[in-house]
Amino acid sequence: MSQTPEAPQTTSRVVGEDWYGRDLTGAEHRQVAFVDVDMTEVTGTGAVFEECTFAGVRFNASVHVEAAFVNCTFRRCSFFDARFERSKLVGSSFDDCELSALAVDGGNWSFVRMRGADLRSARFTGTRLREADLTSANLAGASVRDGDLSAAWLHGTDLTGADLRGTELSGIEPGAVLLRGAIVTLAQAVTVAEALGLDVRAE
Repeated sequence: MSQTPEAPQTTSRVVGEDWYGRDLTGAEHRQVAFVDVDMTEVTGTGAVFEECTFAGVRFNASVHVEAAFVNCTFRRCSFFDARFERSKLVGSSFDDCELSALAVDGGNWSFVRMRGADLRSARFTGTRLREADLTSANLAGASVRDGDLSAAWLHGTDLTGADLRGTELSGIEPGAVLLRGAIVTLAQAVTVAEALGLDVRAE
């Protein structure tokens, strides 16, 4: 089981500011603590946040294109209807965050920690989630298409009715996840069957 990561050390703070609708294009922030900041409907391309912490920050309806949130910690943040396109969130963690209607197109979310997250209305398309910690996360009915879940932590994860077509599922342990009604391709069905120990043959 993966361990809870330590929050990054920060050297400055932004507290209670109103960034509503701000254009973050080209912005760079490193080791900054953002507390109760309103980032609702912020947009931008290429923003960089490295080793930052976000507590009580509102990202609702925000759009992040080719952004980088690397080794960041999000606590009690709201991402309702937020969208990430071709963005990098490697090593970041989400704790007690609102993630309803989150949309992720492409990008690298490897090693992300989303233990116990409610992702039932989330959509991941073409996203690399290799070794992501989704332990006990709820993805029932979610869409995780054409991505990579190889070596992801999925113990107790609910994938009931999730659309998993085209996503790399090698290494999945069917007995450790809920897969009833999940939508997969024939090739993926073979992968899951083999993981169950079945000898799959053409005839």
